[in-house]
Amino acid sequence: MNQTKDLALGIMQLGLDVKPEVQDKLLIYLELLQKWNRVYNLTAIRQPEQMVMSHLLDSLAVLPHLWPGRWLDVGCGAGLPGLILALMRPEWTFVLLDSNSKKTSFVRQAKIELELHNVNIYCTRVEAWQTEEKFNGIISRAFAETAKFVMLTRHLLDQEGRWVAMKGVAQQVQERLPNAFKVERVIPLQVPGLAAARCLIMLKFA
Repeated sequence: MNQTKDLALGIMQLGLDVKPEVQDKLLIYLELLQKWNRVYNLTAIRQPEQMVMSHLLDSLAVLPHLWPGRWLDVGCGAGLPGLILALMRPEWTFVLLDSNSKKTSFVRQAKIELELHNVNIYCTRVEAWQTEEKFNGIISRAFAETAKFVMLTRHLLDQEGRWVAMKGVAQQVQERLPNAFKVERVIPLQVPGLAAARCLIMLKFA
């Protein structure tokens, strides 16, 4: 099976409504990632079919559990899940942040080629970054252990906002969290084509 079919089938299994032109852009993103990956080593996953599952569908699987507003993707790496979510929700605002300049260079190029107008990208360490307008949600896919994730970004989240940590098996997070934070819920995810366990850990200020 090719990437186009794998993506369309995965989207159907996730129960998402994705316009054909958006599916095309998701595949353009994947082509761009494969091209840059040869030089910059942005991701350890190199097989195109595996990229569909591990990158695109893994990012899309979180979408039904998110909400409108202003989002920060911290430690965005090659733009996952932030660029994928921005393609799917053009009316939401996304800031993608990573301290690796090679990765943010790629993300900037992808933003241009995908014609994304709802994305801003910064190359910096999150603990040193400031913004006047706080975020309704902060998401992370492979940034840090959960307690560290919330501690380093606490100055950026709106008081009523939520953190969303994309994880494998749900660890016992609550016992390692400082008292200022609490786990609101853990949502198991079924990513089409992925045998590995996936979940979302949603956290808030206590």
